[in-house]
Amino acid sequence: MSQSRSQSEAGKLYIVGTGPGSVDMLTERAKAAIRESEYVIGNRMYVDLLEGTLEGKKVIMSSMGKEVDRAKKAVDLAKDHVVSMVSGGDAGVYGMASIVLEVMEKNGLDIEYEVIAGVTAATAAASRLGSPLSSDFMVISLSDLLTPWPLIEKRIGLALEMNVPLVLYNPKSKTRKAHFKETIQQALTKLPKSTPVGIVKNAYREGEIAKITDLGALAEDDSFVDMHSTVIIGNSESRVWREGENVRGIITPRGYDRKYVY
Repeated sequence: MSQSRSQSEAGKLYIVGTGPGSVDMLTERAKAAIRESEYVIGNRMYVDLLEGTLEGKKVIMSSMGKEVDRAKKAVDLAKDHVVSMVSGGDAGVYGMASIVLEVMEKNGLDIEYEVIAGVTAATAAASRLGSPLSSDFMVISLSDLLTPWPLIEKRIGLALEMNVPLVLYNPKSKTRKAHFKETIQQALTKLPKSTPVGIVKNAYREGEIAKITDLGALAEDDSFVDMHSTVIIGNSESRVWREGENVRGIITPRGYDRKYVY
């Protein structure tokens, strides 16, 4: 696959995954792309988190729901300028990469681009909970803004049938609460109430909170969960590592115990 065009043309578009939010979690490649760029474009929330890296840049910010407009603006500027389109987490995982590339594709634009990987919310949250995602796992967004809820519901059911840990993005908003409750009830048809669940709010950002609970408790009270949360539901082998009253984390065994003595 070719991602480049004539070297005589000056424009270039970086689609940058900025990770969970802390500048410390930006990859060196992401930092280099932003340094090279004349323009930085992104959702206001994610651009604000890049404080200290944007000196001398022309910054264009917009709100949630303006993804198509941002993509069009970035592509237009990248015809003649070096542009970084920033996207929280990994740009290719529920991020800006797809819409930016679709805009270029549909308009037949031969603009040099590079998608730069970032730490996505699943792995960021998992790192705060121990090791809940040690092998296969599924990531599903509960937002039905772009995907119909019946299709999301079907995917959840299939994931539970596979007995793999399930990571939930966008679990609940002020106006969309029922989907999360339905997901937990669906999980309880396949898993015991004692199945570990980890919830991380604002991973690697100011106000970070990590909580370990179980499916039964979450079914009774899910008030802690909001749109800033990433929820990880373990599988049938997941367990909570405890030392007395101290909870050390969630472990989902990868299978070493079936082959080795340790």
